[in-house]
Amino acid sequence: MMKETTQLQNLAINTIRFLSADGIQQAKSGHPGLPMGAAPLAYTIWTRHLRHNPANPDWANRDRFILSGGHGSMLLYSLLYLTGYDLPLEELKRFRQWGSLTPGHPEYGLTPGVETTTGPLGQGFANGVGMAMAEAHLAKIFNRPEHEIVNHFVYAIVTDGDLMEGVASEAASLAGHLRLGKVIYLYDDNHISIEGSTDITFTEDRGKRFEAYGWHVQRVDDGLDVDAIDKAIEAAKKDPRPSLIMVRTIIGYGLPTRAGTSKAHGEPPGDAELDGAKEKLGWPKEPRFYVPE
Repeated sequence: MMKETTQLQNLAINTIRFLSADGIQQAKSGHPGLPMGAAPLAYTIWTRHLRHNPANPDWANRDRFILSGGHGSMLLYSLLYLTGYDLPLEELKRFRQWGSLTPGHPEYGLTPGVETTTGPLGQGFANGVGMAMAEAHLAKIFNRPEHEIVNHFVYAIVTDGDLMEGVASEAASLAGHLRLGKVIYLYDDNHISIEGSTDITFTEDRGKRFEAYGWHVQRVDDGLDVDAIDKAIEAAKKDPRPSLIMVRTIIGYGLPTRAGTSKAHGEPPGDAELDGAKEKLGWPKEPRFYVPE
């Protein structure tokens, strides 16, 4: 896909960040840390790799995208709105409200473009492995040397909380055993959980663990480096093993006093903190839900 200018790239990433944060602040409930920190990961997947059709969300051979950390749902809703799914801006303004298409955690069958219900940590991780198993099965049945009918990837953004869960460990082991090379997971490696630093609960070498499962493991040290993330995804697509790309991010990126802390994880930033982030990143404070032309 054509690469964009750095200015346009940053404009798009900040649009994702602040649509997400504005929705959470308006609802006075939600998790801003993941969307603000992982926006460059999502941007890279959705603009440079994901094959999908917003006009036909059920296209059989579409790539799948799973936000396994479903608590960061405003990230997904912002992406769906910006890429043309049947999810109007008014629904983003109704985040977490009764009867809206934007519940606190993504729900399959409710919001166009949501591939699976996520929220219970580890569930989306395991669902993606199941989707990749289905892809491999259908490819075996229908593909021919001259006709590759089924060839889609399963992308996900997974979190520390996902990787802590037993269901994710079991699914990861199976994916490695089956060599499900269509699985490409970007790990939002921000070193923070809702309780504080992951140092208090989660100190194993996650990369070595996934290598032991039989995964292809890569590391991106700067979660703002779109080109490095893009390069890692390209390498993952060429490897026959499932891939985990560990991307070092900053939770709540841009928030003046909360970025990089557990305070960014699971509560609205507050008007002053949100305005401070907008000023820091060169974004207009008003109107809320601003989308540049």
